[in-house]
Amino acid sequence: MKASNPMVLFNIVFCTFALIFVSTTQGQICNKPQKGSTLQVFHVFSPCSPFRPQKSISWEESVLQMQSEDKTRILYLSSLAVAKKQVVPIASGRGLIQSPTYVVRAMVGTPPQTFLMAVDTSSDAAWVPCSGCVGCPSSTFASEKSTSFNTLGCEAPQCKQVLNPTTCTATACSFNTTYGGSTVAANLSQDSLKLAMDTIPSYTFGCIQQTTGNSVPPQGLLGLGRGPLSLLSQTQSLYQSTFSYCLPGYKSLNFSGSLRLGPTGQPIRIKYTPLLKNPRRSSLYYVNLLGIRVGPKIVDIPASAFAFDAATGAGTIFDSGTTFTRLVQAAYIPVRDEFRRRMGKTAVVSSLGGFDTCYTVPVTIPTMTFMFSGMNVTLPQDNFLIHSSSGSTTCLAMAAAPDNVNSVLNVIANLQQQNHRVLFDVPNSRLGVARETCT
Repeated sequence: MKASNPMVLFNIVFCTFALIFVSTTQGQICNKPQKGSTLQVFHVFSPCSPFRPQKSISWEESVLQMQSEDKTRILYLSSLAVAKKQVVPIASGRGLIQSPTYVVRAMVGTPPQTFLMAVDTSSDAAWVPCSGCVGCPSSTFASEKSTSFNTLGCEAPQCKQVLNPTTCTATACSFNTTYGGSTVAANLSQDSLKLAMDTIPSYTFGCIQQTTGNSVPPQGLLGLGRGPLSLLSQTQSLYQSTFSYCLPGYKSLNFSGSLRLGPTGQPIRIKYTPLLKNPRRSSLYYVNLLGIRVGPKIVDIPASAFAFDAATGAGTIFDSGTTFTRLVQAAYIPVRDEFRRRMGKTAVVSSLGGFDTCYTVPVTIPTMTFMFSGMNVTLPQDNFLIHSSSGSTTCLAMAAAPDNVNSVLNVIANLQQQNHRVLFDVPNSRLGVARETCT
């Protein structure tokens, strides 16, 4: 028998080693040892995420899909901003639930069961699909297997903090919520919650019993707002109502960032802007956006476009669940027009879905700076442009808020926040932003 070709053998061995290396490296990335109070943050398209698309879709299709989900999210946030009640709902909006953008690994119960929960800075409560749930996905929390699980009755003080109508049974404080034609029925419950190396006993959350429609949270939601049922409120003594995150960019190989809970280890060199509080919807993180600079020019935008008004919900918020920044019409149109002017008269403008400022030829990109009270944030190009995979199309990655009666809210979305450390310092009522490569 002939001896095998040494080069063929080398290629086989090399390819096998490469596959093992890639698999091992990915496993190490997806299962890094948790440290202190810092959690890994994964984008849903990450190789570590079970929510990534099962089949590849075109760049155009993915952009249109994200735009569609964003529209629902923006409408939800607008409804929060103008809501008259002062208690925060236990349920988040369909935009995030249907397709969460960033998730963290959390463990619920004793012994712990692991879930990838959506990170939502504009919602308060946590909720998890529970075993026996009608209409929930297969990945559910087996509450009957947890020795520390407890269902709260209607006499519990937490029951009064649920905005949605509640009903009392012999054993549970139950609530229903409706959004976008879908409904969720859940029991208010308590169990141990482990985040990184921290264990939080008797954490209050919604244990989902039944859902209809297509708005089921895949593995649950973790609310990082400021209301009474939020993580910040329930862990005030542990984390002192302080957290930061660094959201990985879409180009990141492993799509992994971090969520750092508590004041320890937060950046020292960071610029701050004051947080504004809307008593009608206290969970939203309002800031004072003063203006936007495109290139060297401060765009002529009426002050009313950015003015904070608690009565109407108008103003500017930072939100982790929206992908593309939305500005009210009076702000977006001047910014877009100045951006186009910088491109030159010969550059032909095209559109893609909700993006109305796209180019199919190489263009010279101006800088863009968001000017907040107390700090300016100059964005790298990857934070305000999206490029097709072939590089043939470039779009300004922001849009006008939906044209309806509630379109008073400017939303600084996660694309504009990527590869920045965003610090929420609630005790000192301030929000900080610093450049950081998220890996």
